[in-house]
Amino acid sequence: MSEVRKVATREAYGKALVMLGEKHDDLVVLDADLAEATKTVTFKKAFPERHIDCGIAEANMTCIAAGIASTGKVPFCSTFAMFAAGRSYEQVRNSIGYPHLNVKIGATHAGISVGEDGATHQCLEDIALMRVIPGMVVINPADETEAIAAVEAAYEYEGPVYMRFGRLAVPVIYDPAEYKFEIGKGTVLKEGKDVTLIATGLPVAESIEAEKMLAAEGISVELINMATIKPIDSELILKSAKKTGKVVTVEEHSVIGGLGSAVCEVLSENHPVPVKRIGINDTFGESGPAVELIKKYGLDAAGIAAQVKNFLK
Repeated sequence: MSEVRKVATREAYGKALVMLGEKHDDLVVLDADLAEATKTVTFKKAFPERHIDCGIAEANMTCIAAGIASTGKVPFCSTFAMFAAGRSYEQVRNSIGYPHLNVKIGATHAGISVGEDGATHQCLEDIALMRVIPGMVVINPADETEAIAAVEAAYEYEGPVYMRFGRLAVPVIYDPAEYKFEIGKGTVLKEGKDVTLIATGLPVAESIEAEKMLAAEGISVELINMATIKPIDSELILKSAKKTGKVVTVEEHSVIGGLGSAVCEVLSENHPVPVKRIGINDTFGESGPAVELIKKYGLDAAGIAAQVKNFLK
């Protein structure tokens, strides 16, 4: 996919905020001294009076966002996923989730693709933490097009939303003129009959390449992009599982509590089939070049294809 245009979803987040800011005066953006990294700096330049830098005080920023939401405005609270979901968890739960306030959390630099920042900054637990909060929507877009659409959908949605964005540039998969994003709906990228491969976020592009590798060996893969982890598209999961009889999930997150767990919950209660969860297996990340880490942890196309083949055996 070397010839495909690549854009980091965090870049799309910053772009989407400006687009929404031009249309909606009630949109306010908060950041915790990371505007250059989260890309909210683009909103800050366009609308300085509606951008609040809260300093390195993420928990305080979360509470400020809750207060702003209580006035009827729509705050987008932005920082690294490790701080948004980890350091501010109590505030997200009690100040946003419990009163079900209309706060949108833009969490960037998620997963091992943060690279050289290392294990302390590579958040592999955020999907699990956020999806267990009652009423919290959790979205993990795969590319620039989906990220922009997801931010717009989050603004339109009444209630708390957690959005997960990456640092690494990834291939643009969808055509903006044709793609329609809907909270709670997955999309079938390729129909197949031998196995269902459900991916989310950064691994979606790698899964597309893995599907091609497997097809070349005569394995028919039904490939699904599950951008919304909560509420998850149970109908699509069950429909595909009933057709293929086997399911593999892929995520740049711990296999505990993330996409794989959500899919297993749906299947175990409705239509049990064999499932293989590909992700980070109960370990912390490590410092290193993002692309090399993705390969080491089996989240590149070759790694995904090999694990699918082994599962089918």
